[in-house]
Amino acid sequence: MDLPEATTEKYQVLAAATHLLNVFGENQVEAYFSCFTPEATFIFHGLDYRLKSIADYRAAWDGWVRDLDLRILGATSQQQTVDFIAPGVALFTHSVQVMASTNNGIDHRRERETVVFVRQPDGHWLGVHEHLSKDPNG
Repeated sequence: MDLPEATTEKYQVLAAATHLLNVFGENQVEAYFSCFTPEATFIFHGLDYRLKSIADYRAAWDGWVRDLDLRILGATSQQQTVDFIAPGVALFTHSVQVMASTNNGIDHRRERETVVFVRQPDGHWLGVHEHLSKDPNG
């Protein structure tokens, strides 16, 4: 049985988001960054500026690894939603719990995240924007 196109696209976006979360949670840094387009932008609650590209994010990440000995130990996702805002453009939102290790010890964070995915010409879905905020319930 064929699924309606919107349902198929929803599964594709959820698969892309699941892959992104899995490689992030497994500290597979190169695979994680490949889930985004080079021009993707990022807004994180711990930063007072916007990261304007994957290169900017990578430079910040490398600094966190160097200065804090950052290592992601796991990530779990709940309350996932996918909303299509235009043809080939989807908003993925969820609540995510991240466990990370730094030179300060183990950190558990509960955050809310939105990732804007855009379908690429080859059919894959890649992130073009990520917004991360503290979860007020966490």
